[in-house]
Amino acid sequence: MGEESIVFDADQERINAEEKLINEEYKIWKKNSPFLYDIIVTHALEWPTLTTQWFPDVEVHEGKDYATHRLLIGTHTSGNDHNYLQIASVQLPRADMAADTRQFDEERGELGGYGGADAKITIQQRIPHEGEINRARYMPQKIDVIATKTVSGEVHLFDRTKFPLQPNPNNMTAQPTVRLMGHNDEGYGLSWSNLKAGHLLSSASDGLICHWDVGGITKSQSIMDPYRIYRGHSSAVGDVAWNKRHDSLFASGGDDRRLLIWDTRSPSADKPSHAVDAHSAEINCLDFHVADEHLLLTGSNDRTVMLWDLRNLKRKLHTFEAHTHDVVQVAWHPHVPHVFASASSDRRVLVWDTTQIGAEQADDEAEDGPPELLFMHGGHSNHVADFAWNPNMPWVIASAAEDNVVQVWQMARTIYDANPADVPAEMLE
Repeated sequence: MGEESIVFDADQERINAEEKLINEEYKIWKKNSPFLYDIIVTHALEWPTLTTQWFPDVEVHEGKDYATHRLLIGTHTSGNDHNYLQIASVQLPRADMAADTRQFDEERGELGGYGGADAKITIQQRIPHEGEINRARYMPQKIDVIATKTVSGEVHLFDRTKFPLQPNPNNMTAQPTVRLMGHNDEGYGLSWSNLKAGHLLSSASDGLICHWDVGGITKSQSIMDPYRIYRGHSSAVGDVAWNKRHDSLFASGGDDRRLLIWDTRSPSADKPSHAVDAHSAEINCLDFHVADEHLLLTGSNDRTVMLWDLRNLKRKLHTFEAHTHDVVQVAWHPHVPHVFASASSDRRVLVWDTTQIGAEQADDEAEDGPPELLFMHGGHSNHVADFAWNPNMPWVIASAAEDNVVQVWQMARTIYDANPADVPAEMLE
């Protein structure tokens, strides 16, 4: 037996052992799901999506016990099939109706689902796209205007109202409304300003941060160059994020392990206002706090999430440790200021409560993680690519993994609500 064959056999054994562990963990998770969640809906897409974002609108149906939400997703095909920017409708129980564990569907591992297996998550619109979509985000002030990160490096803008719900099978050519130029390599960072309509930031593997003001686009314009290009990282820029409370500040994190803070009022686009050696490995994701302009989260390949205060960047406020692989996404809870979530290549989405930092723990509790770890979502069997908090249903999250699966879930209220008086009596035994 040759040396290459021995190496191959060892690799195959490792892969088989890993798959067996993943299957066993999933079975345990599925068995415990009725006690951990108020809602859990699992949907297999035709192709995986690397991006997900809830739209801010929700449709309530008179006389029905569910409401319809919308989800922005993409595709990542094998290369031989067409890629699409997609908008899905998601039926969820109305917020004023509590879930009941008796509604748990054991076969599908679903709880709180409404309208039948095929009606819960349905693709409503498909827009042809050039290559896979690394990330897609809608403009907060005009939600029909959607920006996408392409594999070519271009950022594409789509006004979804200008496209049919289903593409013409005789013309599958991608025709973005506008092509935003400036990058020469692909990336993932994409951030609209919630304070300045039309201001869009993008980061990529070329080490650049491009800034466009798409508000000035004319009807006949199909290409736009950057309003400004920022250069401060020595390698790929993993993510970029606007400050949600200050219209001139944004942050970027890169493979150079540095966190940079930028001020658009500065005359120099090559010198950030602050630079921090933040992590011991590449930075993949960032998110500014919803209400406090000084607070910022960073996630890294060093498996940690770090909390920073812009008023004193010389030292981090706290390091959150529980992931066992690269942290790929972080996001603050839109309604609860002390809670955020993080996603990782370890197949987990973790929910954190910053008020519990330093809280005392019994030995058996410490085995489950630090006191600030509120919840661990273990429903995915592959790397989690992205997740998003639902803006209309507090504590509802959509998470997308690289194995085509999108899950919409809400942890049991008894986990995050410390006041049992607020929990329906029929749920207490």
